[in-house]
Amino acid sequence: MTPAADAPLALDATRCPLCGADNRCAIEVEQATGQAQPPCWCMSTPIDPALIRQVARRAPQASGKACICARCALAAAAAATKTPKERT
Repeated sequence: MTPAADAPLALDATRCPLCGADNRCAIEVEQATGQAQPPCWCMSTPIDPALIRQVARRAPQASGKACICARCALAAAAAATKTPKERT
C-alpha cells in the first residue's frame, strides 16, 4: 500500500519520495555497502521533469537527495504518452 498522495514522507535516500518504495538507487547501494555497482537504472531511463517538480513540491527535503523509483518514472512516462481520450 502506498501513502496518500498528499502525505509527506520522511527523508530516506533509499526510498522513492513519491511512493515510498525502494528506489533501487545503485549510488545509494554502493555508498551503503562499499561494493561497486553497475550504472543506476535511472541513467538510461528518461525522467519526466514534472516528476522532479512534484518531488520539490511534495517532499522538498528529498529534492536532489532521494531518487524516484522506476515504477513512478515509468508510470509518468506512460501517462505522458497517452492521448487525452486514453486518459479518461
